[in-house]
Amino acid sequence: MRIEPFAEEALQRSDFLGGRVRLWQPREGYRAGIDPVLLAATVPARPGQSVLELGCGAGPALCCLGARVAGLRLTGLEIQPAYAALARRNLAENALTGEVIEGDIGAPPFALKALTVDHVLANPPYFEIESRSIASDVGREMALAGPAPLADWVRLAAKRLRVKGTATFIQRAERLPELLAAMGEGLGSLELWPLAPREGRAPRLILARGRKGGRAAFRLHAPLILHSGPAHIEDGEDYTDVIRTVLRGGEALNFPP
Repeated sequence: MRIEPFAEEALQRSDFLGGRVRLWQPREGYRAGIDPVLLAATVPARPGQSVLELGCGAGPALCCLGARVAGLRLTGLEIQPAYAALARRNLAENALTGEVIEGDIGAPPFALKALTVDHVLANPPYFEIESRSIASDVGREMALAGPAPLADWVRLAAKRLRVKGTATFIQRAERLPELLAAMGEGLGSLELWPLAPREGRAPRLILARGRKGGRAAFRLHAPLILHSGPAHIEDGEDYTDVIRTVLRGGEALNFPP
């Protein structure tokens, strides 16, 4: 585990939400893409509510959510102290108030056990440790294939939610059976929103939401298309209009009604 803080020369500042959020990230190691931004955009939080992100890293999702919805009580849990420190810095430099707790998903600290929130969001590692080659950078490896089973992430999310609160996850499509099985243990009103790279392409990622104490029937929504056109445009941006308003304009990405 990486313990020492990042040196200033090892960091680089990046713009999110069209410059509304500016984040310090390591030049090498785990760097946020669009996944945490899309995840944050789906959280149905209202001003004054409380939000917990499990595995917050440097805080991209927390910062994007806080920039979109004013007055939230933000909390992050992060196992790597260097990334936790970076998340605190990013929250402060984006004029957001929040707490980042250092700790493990599998053995959460007391400060987290005492917390009850309206919403939980999480971007758990996409891969199982035994199914892939290990990344050379410790921070990147933890983000891609952390030690805690997916079920532990879901279980902790459900425990920290107040009744009727929501838990929203983003995960790779091939791990959907595992994710659904875990969500069914402590959450109800489950709904899935597949993310397809282009029209006619199979979804690679899934947004999944459950509600504590929810009793609505399971819902599978039509895929959300991320890119326009049949193929990638070299040196061009081809996001669909909906995705562009989220990534550049900071708009909400509401689950279909």
